Amino acid sequence: MPGVDSSGARPVRSVAIVGAGMMGTAIAVANVRRSVPVVIADVDERVLATSTARIAGELIQEGRWSSQHVLEAVQRLVATTSDDARLGACDLVIESIVEAVAAKQTLYARLEPRLAAGTLLASNTSTIPIAQLAAKLADARRFLGLHFFYPVGRRPLVEIVRGPQTEDLAIAAAVAYAKTIEKVPIVVNDGPGFLVNRLLVPYLAEALDLLLEGVAIREIEWAATSFGMAMGPLRLMDEIGLDTVLLGGRVLWEAFPERISPSPLLVAMYKSGRLGRKSNAGFFAYHPEQPADAPAEPAPGVNELIASWVRRRAPSTPDRIVPRLLLPMVLEATRILEERKVGEPRSVDLAVILGLGFPVSRGGLLRWADSLGARRIVAMLDGLSHLGPRAQPTPLLLEMARRRRPFYARAA
Repeated sequence: MPGVDSSGARPVRSVAIVGAGMMGTAIAVANVRRSVPVVIADVDERVLATSTARIAGELIQEGRWSSQHVLEAVQRLVATTSDDARLGACDLVIESIVEAVAAKQTLYARLEPRLAAGTLLASNTSTIPIAQLAAKLADARRFLGLHFFYPVGRRPLVEIVRGPQTEDLAIAAAVAYAKTIEKVPIVVNDGPGFLVNRLLVPYLAEALDLLLEGVAIREIEWAATSFGMAMGPLRLMDEIGLDTVLLGGRVLWEAFPERISPSPLLVAMYKSGRLGRKSNAGFFAYHPEQPADAPAEPAPGVNELIASWVRRRAPSTPDRIVPRLLLPMVLEATRILEERKVGEPRSVDLAVILGLGFPVSRGGLLRWADSLGARRIVAMLDGLSHLGPRAQPTPLLLEMARRRRPFYARAA
């Protein structure tokens, strides 16, 4: 990783994961695959009791190892515990619990006194600023963000988020650890949504808004996948979990209320228990053993629910849908660069390709934007002016248009 020297960092040889849900066990799988010992804890004893079986099941489903090899590896490398001291003895503790500041801070207060010297404490938070989570820690120098992406087995990216007090050796150790488990690390400066979710939320928000304009589920999904996205935005929300989208989105809504607002449709989906794959129904219907990339049909009753929230009808050809989904992402990327959350456009493109399934053939979000040119993007945004501040060209984009400069010229 450019700018990070991991040669003097303490190696991570054992990992504790607090939270044995879908993400926690998926992170455990990534460690077992590389023979890194894992200790798992959860307040729900029933969830914890099934964690090793779920880890083994995911490894068997991958087909890399024989069933016997998987069972032996899980038995050797995975342990469950309710003992905080055992967690604190590991080189790295990853918190992967509910996306709520109070719950996370309560956990840290319990764990911090039990951490061994040199143990890193990391949060798998997807959006909450590290500074906010660290506010009550006695020593935040070893605290950082370590954000994995779902599905962990198919998303190689890990965001390593530097908090205001995080020391360089902690970042270096996290970078080295990510490489050990064959992930691609991107170091990001702290802020709401970090890098990937700050780009993702506008994309998902526009998809939800298109539904409220009467655009059909299949039209939105077809436009996105025809462009080359690994899956459409509505299917992606189902895979992430609509409850997680709602909780994560709230952080961005509160941080940037002038351009991001909660979707009443998303709230309605959440209240109706339509959480996506985890509840077997979201925008689409799912079977428990259905692979993530298998075709899916709209969930029963979802079109009727959406229809009750439609506020107006608008044209919906793919050439209108794709810019609507992607140009707000481009604008957010310009803000991220202006704020120096990342050092170069390449980090943005690497993040969207590896973290969001943006098509490699397009070169990434900003390579695609360069293929259009800043002047054309400004003209296209003029046609979206009815969307208000979220479609207003940023100072950086306007400067690029005036000087006819692409994103990648700035990194040269």
